[in-house]
Amino acid sequence: MSRPFIFPYLAQFAAMSVRRMTVVSYAIVAAGLLALVILTVEPAYEAARRWVETALWACLAFFAFEWLARLVHAIRAERGLAYAVSGGGLVDAVAALAVPTAIACGTDVRSASLLGVLWLLKLVPGIPGLRRLRRVLVLESGPLLSVLVLFLMVLLFASVAVYALERSVQPAVFGSLPATLWWAVVTLTTVGYGDVVPVTPLGRLVAAMVMISGLGVFGLWTGILATGFATETRRDNFLKTWDSVSKVPFFASLGPAAIADVTHVLRTMDLPPRTMIVRKGQPGDCMYFIASGEVEVDLPGKKVRLGEGDFFGEMALLGNRQRSANIMTTELSRLLVLDLVDFHVLMARHPDLAHTIDAEAERRAQENR
Repeated sequence: MSRPFIFPYLAQFAAMSVRRMTVVSYAIVAAGLLALVILTVEPAYEAARRWVETALWACLAFFAFEWLARLVHAIRAERGLAYAVSGGGLVDAVAALAVPTAIACGTDVRSASLLGVLWLLKLVPGIPGLRRLRRVLVLESGPLLSVLVLFLMVLLFASVAVYALERSVQPAVFGSLPATLWWAVVTLTTVGYGDVVPVTPLGRLVAAMVMISGLGVFGLWTGILATGFATETRRDNFLKTWDSVSKVPFFASLGPAAIADVTHVLRTMDLPPRTMIVRKGQPGDCMYFIASGEVEVDLPGKKVRLGEGDFFGEMALLGNRQRSANIMTTELSRLLVLDLVDFHVLMARHPDLAHTIDAEAERRAQENR
């Protein structure tokens, strides 16, 4: 028996490039959310009812088809279960099944369509910062939990204190601990709704202490997360630069400690094609190593191309500060930049590297004469 005719189309759909599918999915999510907003505005919905409903159903059909395509592709690759229980698989399933499930359970179509807000989860895998946030939360889970315990302690102490001080004066709003907890949460988070406030002097004193404590607690949380993000950013940048440095032949022979030393002083530049890096006659204060890509050096009477592992601009650091040629990228390139001050420090620490650069600079000077 032949396979269903739709399977080849599902396979082709699943085999589309990730970049193209990401762009399409983002556009569909944006269209669906716009239709969802219009759905809640009665005059606009009545004026464009047919278009809004058509857009919502089209978005739902797209996400259902996308989920089926990826599921079929995963099953053919013998990893259907792994995809189904993965984060991406669960998000795809929720996007495809949430609205139909609500309708099947008896919810009216308009209310069930509000579950289209779950389509926002489709954007999560494309946000690189969320992966970093997850790592920060894992690494800083101890300090974060400690501050959470402190928050809960202040919350309960404040609730009990205000309950004891205010219950006889305002029994309607402070007559029980659950009611007082609402006040404590609002005050500790410094939201300040103002719907419930203590009236006794001691009650107001407790409220003032709670507000100050709230600022301190959230300041601690903010500090922990900010420090964690900064550490992770430095770590990611260090790893990327390390990877680029290890590809340069002049640095590949160095040991791990030396490469780490080099990594700390180099900065990375990602440049598109046809970008002018160096202009002839301008003063120079840095040299460049090509980690990937290619550049073109415009010398008198000829043009020279340098590729991965080559370097240029060293003459500006060896005495001749004036650039002698125009240099531009010919393709997408990643360059490692070494500034003058860092150059002297690095050469002092690694004399062998200094001799290599001096020899290469002399060789190029001979060739360019």
